[in-house]
Parts: sequence; structure tokens; C-alpha cells
Amino acid sequence: MSTPQAMRPHGKDLPVLLGLQNPPYDTRAPCLQSPGPISPTRKQNKETTVTINCVTFPLPASMSEQQLLKPNEWSYCDYFWTDKKDPQANGYITGFEVLLQKQLKGKQMQKEMAEFVRERIKIEEEYAKNLSKLSQIPLASQEEGTLGEAWAQLKKSLADEAEVHLKFSSKLQSEVEKPLLSFRENFKKDMKRFDHHIADLRKQLVGRYASVEKARKALADRQKELELKTQQLEIKLNNKTEEDIKKARRKSTQAGDELMRCVDLYNQSQSKWFEEMVTTSLELERLELERVEMIRQHLCQYTTLRHETDMFKQSTMEPVDQLLQCVDPAKDRELWVQENKTGDIRPVDIEI
Repeated sequence: MSTPQAMRPHGKDLPVLLGLQNPPYDTRAPCLQSPGPISPTRKQNKETTVTINCVTFPLPASMSEQQLLKPNEWSYCDYFWTDKKDPQANGYITGFEVLLQKQLKGKQMQKEMAEFVRERIKIEEEYAKNLSKLSQIPLASQEEGTLGEAWAQLKKSLADEAEVHLKFSSKLQSEVEKPLLSFRENFKKDMKRFDHHIADLRKQLVGRYASVEKARKALADRQKELELKTQQLEIKLNNKTEEDIKKARRKSTQAGDELMRCVDLYNQSQSKWFEEMVTTSLELERLELERVEMIRQHLCQYTTLRHETDMFKQSTMEPVDQLLQCVDPAKDRELWVQENKTGDIRPVDIEI
């Protein structure tokens, strides 16, 4: 899956390319916890980030306004970065899962529309059958003169109308029902692929955040050990203290290097997850627009066929025509995003 070059920054360059500042990180925020009220101590430390479910975000009080990736529209790629509470369970659901659920619901709605058209076809076929049967009944066939001619023509019109309805049902099947059922045959396979891809990146991010926390603890332990050895030197407890301090300082330096390495790997993973989230959410957005436009076109075809079938009942289709002309995927997306968005603050790198 490719992303436009402007959309594929890495690490620290990402906020810069988006016209944003890259503030220092809160490297002590716990994973898998929501941020609580900031204590006076934390305020004094001027922490500027918080890590929630292993994704690092800038704190609102410390960040300058983030520019949207697509500022002129309500795009999926700008509003689904934060996890939300799962109403069906005790855990969380990611913003990307919210987008996938919308896609799955859309596919189900499309299937149900096809089922609706199938029922309409059955009604048309049954109606045509009954009209044809009625046209062949010999009632009043002995009527004579001009009245007899008019009566015969009336009966013939039933047969003609039956033929029109049969053609209508046939075209509904080939031009509306079948396309609705066959559109995006590999839909579920594609959604599963997207889901696994983003989930794997998120899993890697969780693992690398755990490594950061482990390395941070190791560094704290080494620093505490160094401090203890230094105190021992000051009171001259034994002759080996200076050598112990050298070893402790070396271990502390190694622990610091390991922490920096883990932080760098974490930032790389978060940057990759960010890029793929943008790319894939834009692809889901494109697929949703494609689905809505396809359905709109085939419903328009439905009304066209209906007009051709019964020119005397056009008024029953006019409201449908008017509403179909007003179908606006961008407006639908705006309303849906406003109701379902999980958070518009994008993640940033951890820094020491």
C-alpha cells in the first residue's frame, strides 16, 4: 500500500512536514491507562505528552494547534486516532475498528437493498402473471360493434401491460439486483487484510513501548546503584569503591544507551503505524464513496426503469428522484464523523 510522498514522513520529521511543533515527551506515562488529573508535581515538571494504550499524544495545554491532514473536509484520517470505550465490553475499541465496523455495516446495508429489489421482482412477476391470465378470460367476448372492439382492446392492453412488467422485472434483476450483490466481491477479504495489518502494527507498538518502560526502569536502577557507590566512596567504606563506581557508571551509561535505542524503535513503530493509519483510512474513505455512488447510480436506474414501465405513475417516483439527486457522500461522512469520531489529536514521538 503506497502513500503520497508528502504523507510518509518518519519520526521527528512527521510533525514538521505537517506544519506542527514537536514538543518533548512524557516518558513516564503508563501504558493501558487513561490520563487522570494532572498533579501539581506533574505540572511543575512541565510534562507535555501522555501515553494512552501505548500511543503517545501531546497534552492539550502544551501543544500548538495541529493542522488537519485534510483541512477542507471531514476525512477519516483526521478523526480516529484515539481509542474509545467499548460499550459491549470492559475494554477499548480503536478508532480504526470504528471505521471497519462502518464498512461492514455498509456492506450489510447493500446486501439488504439487493434483497429488497429481489422482493420487488417477485411482486412484478406475480403481477404480470395475473394480468396475462386476466386478459385471456373470455368474459363479454360476444359483445358486438364498436363497443365490442373497445372491450377487446381493453383486454389486449392487459396482455401488453403484463409484458411491460415482465421486462421491468428482468431488467431489475440484471441492472439493479445483480450489480448490488456482486459489487466488491472480495470485500470481507480486503477488510480482514486491513484489520490484520493495522492490528499487527499496533501490537508491535505495544511491545516496543513495553521495552521502553523496561529500559527506563533498568536505567533508574543503575542510576540508584551509582548513587549508592558514590555515597560509599564519600565515607570510604572500602578500597574497592572507586572501581565499583567505574563499573556502576559504565552500567548506567549502557542502560541509558539501551533506553535511547528502545525509544528510537518505539518512535519508528509509531511513525509506521501513523503512516499506515492515514493510508488505510483514506482507502476506506474511497471505498465508502465508491459504494455510495454505485448504489446511487443503480437506484437511479431503478427509477428510470420504473418510469419506462408506468408513465402514468411518475409522480410516485419524483420524491425518490429528488432525494437521489441530493445524495451527498461528503455530507454523509461529515455527519457520521461528527457523531462517531474518537479523537482528532494525532500521536507524536517520545523524546528523552
